[in-house]
Amino acid sequence: MKPDWEKLGSHYEDSASVIIGDVDCTVEKDLCSEYGVTGYPTLKYFTSETGKDGERYSGGRDFASLQSFVDENLGAPCDAKTLENCDEKETKFINKIAERGAEFFAKELARLERMKDQKMKESQAAFLRKRVAILTQLAAE
Repeated sequence: MKPDWEKLGSHYEDSASVIIGDVDCTVEKDLCSEYGVTGYPTLKYFTSETGKDGERYSGGRDFASLQSFVDENLGAPCDAKTLENCDEKETKFINKIAERGAEFFAKELARLERMKDQKMKESQAAFLRKRVAILTQLAAE
């Protein structure tokens, strides 16, 4: 796994929104304990949605799987107003709902928030998180 992790770090080294790092828990025991790392290797990611403790990554450990996860979940977020950093699916979603108004945004946001803990494929969960982020932006306007 180490070669793929290093390749991932190199791939994102110039990114303004993604940082790939590692910690040697045999040396940084207090830090690892603080973040609940007990087995090695443990992969965690941190976003505004995961909070301070982050979230455990449970996907594939090859470069393609890691890169796919980062691209879908950790890159710069889609800007619902300018469509900057939005993928095709996000753009289509925004165009479909943009004119619906604050009441729709609030109802749809509440519906999606209730779905967050349901079991679903990672790709579905990733798009659900993206829709929540988009609706949150639109509702704030």
